[in-house]
Amino acid sequence: MSLNKLCLLGVFGLLLSACQYSETEDEPAAQAEVVASKEKATTRSQNVMIDSESFEFPDGQVRDVWIYLPPGYATSDTRYPVLYMHDGQNVFDSATSYVGEWEVDESLNQLADKGWQVPIVVAINHGNEARVNELSPWHHEKYPDVVGKAYAEFIVNQVKPEIDAQYRTLSGVSDTSVMGSSLGGLISHYMLVAYPDVFGKAAIFSPSFWFSQQAFSFAESHPIPSTHRLLFIAGSEEGEQMSNDMNSMVSLHLAQQHPQTNLYATTVLGGKHNEAFWKEQFAFAVKWLEIVRQNND
Repeated sequence: MSLNKLCLLGVFGLLLSACQYSETEDEPAAQAEVVASKEKATTRSQNVMIDSESFEFPDGQVRDVWIYLPPGYATSDTRYPVLYMHDGQNVFDSATSYVGEWEVDESLNQLADKGWQVPIVVAINHGNEARVNELSPWHHEKYPDVVGKAYAEFIVNQVKPEIDAQYRTLSGVSDTSVMGSSLGGLISHYMLVAYPDVFGKAAIFSPSFWFSQQAFSFAESHPIPSTHRLLFIAGSEEGEQMSNDMNSMVSLHLAQQHPQTNLYATTVLGGKHNEAFWKEQFAFAVKWLEIVRQNND
């Protein structure tokens, strides 16, 4: 179906949770769960739309995809880089988020007001209670039915071609980025490593590398091009395993001679495993990755 059939989202009858990390448990402390709506008012900007018709996930369900168009898109002929994000319910709107939104649209609108060129953002809704399986490329003993590879293929083979066809995108590797947190960080890292000819940049927040050691063996056997940029951020309040696993992955990439100039990693003092933390890191991440660019560059 055409992306021209866009609808604005009203108040969801159900709100969906992103996984919360807990180092004291064998699994996320709060999986994607269904909770009653609190009739929260929408907070998304007017330049955020939702396509509820065009994208059919491999399970047969049509998946909502959020699309942010930069200010001035409608009145220009400019082409824009594209940032793909996961957990779309939490990216733009507090009415659909469980524990707060990233405020990506507000952040990018503010950067645009300051003279930055900002990207198109495409955020894919997670699959409700299927979120853990959906964002996991490899099996876990508690989650044997993972479909993360199919989810990545869905974005690469269905979502991206349609977005490039319907919008004025810069579709090349250096202009195509991916970003996510927790299991969204795990799948973002996987997508950059698995599809280096599609994604050239990745922001990996609080990655759930604990989920499977295959993340390390896969990265070791698939070195990424030296031109690709990776940003890793975790919080000091997320537990030692989070930072240790993240730093182990960073060390693996450095051992493969990936340039330090194209790799950034930090553990932020006081950072917790929640949307408030990731929201705080978003503007820095898109600047460092050069997803947003100054107009005079």
